[in-house]
Amino acid sequence: MRNINSIRNRFNNFKNKQIPPPQLETIRNSLLEESTISINYIVLIFGSCIIATLGLLSNSAAVIIGAMIIAPLMLPIRGVAFGALEGNVILFRKGLTAIISGTILAAALAWFIGYFVALPEFGSEIIARSRPTLLDLGIAVAAGGICGYAKVQPKISESLAGTAIAVALMPPICVIGLGLSQLNLQLSTGATILYLTNLLGITLSCMVTFLLTGCTSFKRARKALGWTLAFTAILFIPLSVSFYQLIRQARLETSIRQALLNRTITFQRVVLLNISVNWLTNPPQVRLNVRTKEPVTPTQVTLLEKFLEKEMGRPFTLIFEVGQIEEIRGDSPENLKF
Repeated sequence: MRNINSIRNRFNNFKNKQIPPPQLETIRNSLLEESTISINYIVLIFGSCIIATLGLLSNSAAVIIGAMIIAPLMLPIRGVAFGALEGNVILFRKGLTAIISGTILAAALAWFIGYFVALPEFGSEIIARSRPTLLDLGIAVAAGGICGYAKVQPKISESLAGTAIAVALMPPICVIGLGLSQLNLQLSTGATILYLTNLLGITLSCMVTFLLTGCTSFKRARKALGWTLAFTAILFIPLSVSFYQLIRQARLETSIRQALLNRTITFQRVVLLNISVNWLTNPPQVRLNVRTKEPVTPTQVTLLEKFLEKEMGRPFTLIFEVGQIEEIRGDSPENLKF
């Protein structure tokens, strides 16, 4: 009986937990300022987008991380979450306007850069952001929780929240623009789903964090929380399908590697360094990085493609990146002169 009363008392304490009004007003004013479109916000959007787009085009993870740290879009997201919970129309409208404006500006700028650079083929960093899964939703939820908690607890560094939240916001927008620049709707659609996943995951997690820390009551926040959960649940379907496909493709890539290495004569004479599959093309492209003493001929590649189609039950395009092996040995002792 004591345990039941103890649990009930803890629940009541949690339910009645409230942030002091002065601190709540400070948080509200700060979020309103962060959610207002300003020159600084526009500059950060342009700067972050340019860095991220060029990093994606050059397939440089380090440059993309640099763009992530700027993280201008994470500020109005917290404003939207807080405004929706409180029913603060002004804060919600300002935050939503900032998010939509920033997203459109970044996508348009990425399209402009992609159109004039006109790469014949996108790298792995771009392709990776067109295949969102449930793992991406988990990352967004975790990052959103850190972001919301950092706003309520001033002792936590804001830069920590910005770094965590930036994992997923600007790069997908840039991929949307890059896909549109080459009329690759499949690429843009995948990146759009990733962006919406991150946006809703972060917003939902911020809402829950604000609610748990006593920024508002559950009764007041119930409607906004329900709508956000509903939209997130809709995305759960394509994310689950993508997650299943990710596992299936990983197994298929392992089978391709084993089939080529163990059941073909060609791969007895070469060293396979790396294998990657681009599943966005039709048929999928299998890129093989090999080292060999002897050249790989087009006839060999054609025979391997036919073998792989028979083994896997579907066609693949093989692309070999060949590096020649050159043996260099030391001189014989009689030729050495000191």
